[in-house]
Amino acid sequence: MNLLIGALTLGLILSILALGVYVSFRIFNIPDITAEGSITLGGAVAAALITLGVGPLLATAVATLAGVAAGAGTGLMATKFRIQPLLAGILSMTALYSINLHVMGRSNIPLINETTLATHADQIGSVLFGGRDVLQIVGWTVGMRDISMLLAVLVVVILVGLFLYWFFRTQLGTAMRASGDNAQMMAALGVSVETLTILGLAMSNGLIALSGALVAQYQGFADVQMGIGIIVLGLASVIIGEALVGSRSLGLLITGAIMGAVLFRLLVAVALRWGLNPNDLKLITAVFVFLALIAPNLIRKLTPPAARETAET
Repeated sequence: MNLLIGALTLGLILSILALGVYVSFRIFNIPDITAEGSITLGGAVAAALITLGVGPLLATAVATLAGVAAGAGTGLMATKFRIQPLLAGILSMTALYSINLHVMGRSNIPLINETTLATHADQIGSVLFGGRDVLQIVGWTVGMRDISMLLAVLVVVILVGLFLYWFFRTQLGTAMRASGDNAQMMAALGVSVETLTILGLAMSNGLIALSGALVAQYQGFADVQMGIGIIVLGLASVIIGEALVGSRSLGLLITGAIMGAVLFRLLVAVALRWGLNPNDLKLITAVFVFLALIAPNLIRKLTPPAARETAET
């Protein structure tokens, strides 16, 4: 049970990453590789500030702003300097590796003995559950710290999801979505597509850095290697989520990205539980993404035309 709750908690934290990838990949059609550096940047900044005595809430906020700056840098390279967006993301990711090392001062920062958001969640849970160390849930014994962190992360994810839903229904958010769909039309209407792209990538990487800060505090350490391959996980979550909800509705797509991240993490946890060699984890991740990519077209081909027309109407 603790393994399941741990996988759910980490999946929810990484769903914030998936939402960031959704903004760049689906709203602006940019597979932004900056994510691999910005998630580490978020963890590095948060961990470094916490070890210096800064409160975890403020440290997390600063880490998020650091991700915003990283995304804005990628956006500036892609728009003002006319660098192909994919290459701009690679340049940012490469630069962020060294920046993260400078921020951390070493390759790994432990947070086991520091006060983090996980510590505060534990304290709040202790008050809510009457100071008990363990809870009984459908016959399973669950650590109070684990369930407290799960509930706290769930609240954060709901708030982030609601914020994105509200934002993309505002005038600015609608302009961003329209720019991603038809940049030429928006430019003809006098809208600065370049500015919207910079803002979009800044928002995307801010969410990704927030996810990194929460991952570091949940796992109890920040590591310079924690972002390697993370963009694949984000893309997989978005694609799996779209397959789950089967709709282009904004609210459902946001919900689907969250569900996709949680489901993906659960699949990984089950594979490890069944004896998967950890060295094969990246291979299995690639296989999951491949299956998620081909599944929609495969289902469409196997669905009879009559049933397909009924579903579309």
